[in-house]
Amino acid sequence: MIRTDRFAVSRRLYAVDLGSLRPDRGWWKADAVWFRRKDGITAACIGYLHDLQEPAPADAAEFLRRYTDGRNGGQCEGRWDGEGYWGAYEAPEVMAEHLALLRPMLDTYPAIPTGYDGWWKFEGAR
Repeated sequence: MIRTDRFAVSRRLYAVDLGSLRPDRGWWKADAVWFRRKDGITAACIGYLHDLQEPAPADAAEFLRRYTDGRNGGQCEGRWDGEGYWGAYEAPEVMAEHLALLRPMLDTYPAIPTGYDGWWKFEGAR
């Protein structure tokens, strides 16, 4: 992935929590947020980026530099479009956590939420 300062919703850009990099059953994952637009509706998404990397990345910046296969993009765990919420987990406390970040994120579109670094895109993405 490469970092860019120019935001465009069509470019599949991610803001990443650089302090969240962690191993997960042989994979590496880092928490991320992003915006998506479908049928004219913009949604704020929360989830993670994950990649199988050997040797282990030294830090999140190395993880992102080495992460080049963007076919699957981010793994979405929650999405808010201003009217409805969708979440991969049905736990009310997870939904509340997600909405506490996603509501203000959508309200301040396209700003990067506090604690996240962005924008990151896969090389070759428009």
